[in-house]
Amino acid sequence: MQIPLLDLKIQYASIKDEIRSAMDAVLDSQQFILGPKVEEFETNIAAYSGARYAVGVSSGSDALLVSLMALGIGPGDEVITSPFTFFSTAGVIARLGAVPVFVDIEPATFNLAPDKIEAAVTSQTKAIIPIHLFGQCADMDPIMEIAREYRLTVIEDAAQSIGAQYHGRRSGAIGQLGIFSFFPSKNLGGFGDGGMVITNDGDLCAKIKSLRDHGANPKYYHKIVGGNFRLDAIQAVVLSVKLKHLDGWSQKRRDNAAYYDRQLAKTVPGAIMTPEAVYRAGGDRDYHIYNQYTIRAKARDGLRQYLKDHGIGTEIYYPLPLHLQECFKSLGYHKNDFPVAEEAAQAVLSIPIYPELNREQKDYIIEKIAEFYRTKP
Repeated sequence: MQIPLLDLKIQYASIKDEIRSAMDAVLDSQQFILGPKVEEFETNIAAYSGARYAVGVSSGSDALLVSLMALGIGPGDEVITSPFTFFSTAGVIARLGAVPVFVDIEPATFNLAPDKIEAAVTSQTKAIIPIHLFGQCADMDPIMEIAREYRLTVIEDAAQSIGAQYHGRRSGAIGQLGIFSFFPSKNLGGFGDGGMVITNDGDLCAKIKSLRDHGANPKYYHKIVGGNFRLDAIQAVVLSVKLKHLDGWSQKRRDNAAYYDRQLAKTVPGAIMTPEAVYRAGGDRDYHIYNQYTIRAKARDGLRQYLKDHGIGTEIYYPLPLHLQECFKSLGYHKNDFPVAEEAAQAVLSIPIYPELNREQKDYIIEKIAEFYRTKP
């Protein structure tokens, strides 16, 4: 049996006619950059997320970059974030001449550990970027409390967590700014790159709209220098179609995760640790949307090879924490500075979780995991 980590062909087949019709409308209009279809999508994302404003941009990375630009973050400023995430979170900080300051993660959720943030705050700290990794929100209440105490801006990196909830609030709409990525592999994925910034601050919204179009306001008049961070109308209509299905897909991911949780606990007790969905005081108002189902596994590399040999796609997110990346050597971090993140990098493995997985496929994956631990030396 062949089971990829993600199968977008099945998803596309189920909405093909809707997608084609929406794309044809854009092709007929010949209006491809920004315009009414992008504005409609922005309105829908803002409403979905519980934010007042949304600004469509060219990628999740550019959403982070333009957010930092709008805040005026630049050389010498410090931004606190996690060492265990995709590179762009720290990369955009460095691109502006600012300094990424890393803080270790919580072992249960892989997210920024709130109790370690305050020790990293200095007079140069301007912002905190918590990442809602793998589809689960970071513990935002204590993070926001620290931000208020030290007058810091919070930018939620919700690239992997659109639709996740924390105490009844949707990811991205808790801090001053939130960003989404619409990379094809995301739960809400486009037919190429795309991103979004959401906020409740009208002034920040206006500035980001200007910055995404070279800082123009009005057209051809530039008080600030921006970039080309615009969202294409084709992406907007594809994503608008998919948005209508998103909650249903996310529920199927949660159902698949619950099945894995139950069956893996029975078949390989002690060999792996399944991802923990931390339901805090909000109870059923808090939920994980499982952009990835990421286990911690003993003999991780051997397990990954065994699954590959049996046709099962997996991925390691992320094999080397950011503080140990060569490009950040000048920051002065060393091995063992962030032990929880470093341990996670050696143990994590993501297995298929996409909504269309059927019972036979899930059982095959579980059986092959169990088989590996039964037979390995």
